[in-house]
Amino acid sequence: MSQSANPIGVGFDFGTTNSSIAIARPDGQVEMAQFAYSGGVTEAFRSLLYLEKLRERTRTTIRSWSGPTAIERYLEADEKGRLVQSLKSFLTSRTLVSTEVFGRQHTLESLISLIIRDVRKEAERQFEMPLRRVVVGRPVRFVGSDSDADDLFAQSRLETALQAGGFEEISFEFEPVGAAYHYESTLDHDELLLIGDFGGGTSDFSLIRVGEAVRKRGRSADDLLANDGVGIAGDSFDARIVRHLVSPALGDGTSIRSWDKVLPVPTWVYRKLERWHYLSLLRGKETLDMLQSVKAQAFEPDRIAALLHLIQNDLGYRLHQAVQQTKCALSLNDAARFQFEDGEAYIEASVTRAEFESWISEELAAIEGCVNRIVRSAGLQPNDVDRVFLTGGSSFVPAVRRIFERRFGAEKISNGNEFTSVARGLALRAASD
Repeated sequence: MSQSANPIGVGFDFGTTNSSIAIARPDGQVEMAQFAYSGGVTEAFRSLLYLEKLRERTRTTIRSWSGPTAIERYLEADEKGRLVQSLKSFLTSRTLVSTEVFGRQHTLESLISLIIRDVRKEAERQFEMPLRRVVVGRPVRFVGSDSDADDLFAQSRLETALQAGGFEEISFEFEPVGAAYHYESTLDHDELLLIGDFGGGTSDFSLIRVGEAVRKRGRSADDLLANDGVGIAGDSFDARIVRHLVSPALGDGTSIRSWDKVLPVPTWVYRKLERWHYLSLLRGKETLDMLQSVKAQAFEPDRIAALLHLIQNDLGYRLHQAVQQTKCALSLNDAARFQFEDGEAYIEASVTRAEFESWISEELAAIEGCVNRIVRSAGLQPNDVDRVFLTGGSSFVPAVRRIFERRFGAEKISNGNEFTSVARGLALRAASD
């Protein structure tokens, strides 16, 4: 691969749930890397990692897979290894320095770098050139951030992972600003734009001037009027479905008889269940022994047996696929049916869109408050905004969309590709340097 063949811009959107990478050619064309999956291709590389212990004659090694390949390997494995996701969500944690996998300590940065390395190598293979300079997206507020210092700490950890993954010259840009560059490439006039970028872990917003005149004169710092964000997005919505539909079917809210007392089943197990990548952490002997004891004392042992089956067989990924399918169905219909079946774990329930919206009311209020705050901080009124551009999977949730329709008018709302708008824009941003 020749360094002279480098594109003029490389944009990388490392997301909580999905990642994507794009290049901007000298003629202004943007190309997305594609990844093999289930006999086809996808531009969305799942930001997950699967680790498996391989026993050879003289030694034991740990092998890793990431993205679509990790999912396929995990689903095919008879003896499940360790499947982890949403690593980006832990970047602000000063206590999570490393985690143990098969008896070995791995830093958070080193695990993330394995995902980044695989994305970069596959993109280099497709584009037939080395990718060393890159503009990387970052949320306005990282998950778990309480201050600018937390965000800088998280960004520095991400930069370490990017360097370990093979990138050498790294610049950061806010993810909604990246999406704004993508939207701007379609304009032949100027607009005051509100960008809403809804990822798996964060919802981020930017108010920015975009358009043909901005491109011609060159973008200035004054064009970005305001940024804001909250650590709430698709994962939070999924967690509410788990809490209200899944966990009760697995024993949450039921009781056990301990000697002469009636006690509730421990709830902390079900809170872990709400983030499916935590499920593998419940497979330790101490937790499984505790649940076997709970099952023996439970008033509804079948439900605890179903929970044990789910944990012992590490079915979190499949379970949350069913959760996401239900969430998507509720974006299109007034009601949906949730169904999951595997061995002793059988869950079937109906849910209406109105019920789902009541479950996520606190999250919706936080998003709404953030939208109001960013407009006020820029000294604007909603009617000053020319266009609202929404991207990310949760932007299709009707209750989320209504927040923007009420304030800005339905006629001002546009949607972009939910997985690639940010990466495309980041590549254009890189090309403008």
